[in-house]
This record gives sequence, structure tokens and C-alpha cells, in this order.
Amino acid sequence: MNLDPEEMTFARDLVKASRQRIHHVKWVDRDGTARVTALNAGEWERLNRLAGRFRVGPAEVLRQVAYIPNARAGGGAAPVTPSAPSSGPA
Repeated sequence: MNLDPEEMTFARDLVKASRQRIHHVKWVDRDGTARVTALNAGEWERLNRLAGRFRVGPAEVLRQVAYIPNARAGGGAAPVTPSAPSSGPA
């Protein structure tokens, strides 16, 4: 196969990603929509470290981060300080 270096890197990254175990996190978005986020091993590990630091589950981290304004729209994001886990959307 005759690919330029940029295409070869892209193709190798696709193959590498397809060989990794994918972790699915089910969570509820701020509008009440059920979501499933697929994470590779590195992302899963990092999300678990965040969750452990705040003593909540990975789904709760995603739910609370969904409330943080987008830096482009809000002029800058506030630091993340998750609250105690809730029983669900109010």
C-alpha cells in the first residue's frame, strides 16, 4: 500500500484503537437524556482517577461536568468541584 506518512499514521492509529478494550459509561445528561460514552483504556483510567478524587462514580463525574459552561460560550470554565452524589435529576 502506497500511503503518505500522514495517512499511514492515521491508518495505524485506527488499527491500534480497534484493538483496545472499550469501556462504556452510562450517565444522564443535564436535560435528562440517557447517554452512553465510549472510552478507551487511558480515558477510562483518567475518569476513574477523577471519580476517586471526588469520591463519586464515573457517571456522576460526567453528569456534573455537563453543567460546566463551554469555554467558548461562557468566557471561561469554572473549576470542577463535584457535589455529593444525587439520587437523580430533580
